[in-house]
Amino acid sequence: MRVIVDLDVCQDHGQCVFAAPDIFRLDEEGHLAYVDSPDESLRADAEDAADVCPLQAIRVEG
Repeated sequence: MRVIVDLDVCQDHGQCVFAAPDIFRLDEEGHLAYVDSPDESLRADAEDAADVCPLQAIRVEG
C-alpha cells in the first residue's frame, strides 16, 4: 500500500493526523509529514484519512 499526498494541494489542516496518527503527523513547523508505505494493517486508517481530508489531497493506492 502507498499513501500519496499532493503537497501542492494540502494546507496542513491536520484532519488526517486525527484519523491516522500512525501514518500522519504535523512536524515542528506545522507542516504535514507522513509514512508513504505504511503497514497494510493501517489501510482502514489511511482510507479514513483520505476521506476526511477537506481538500482531498490524499490517495491510497495498492
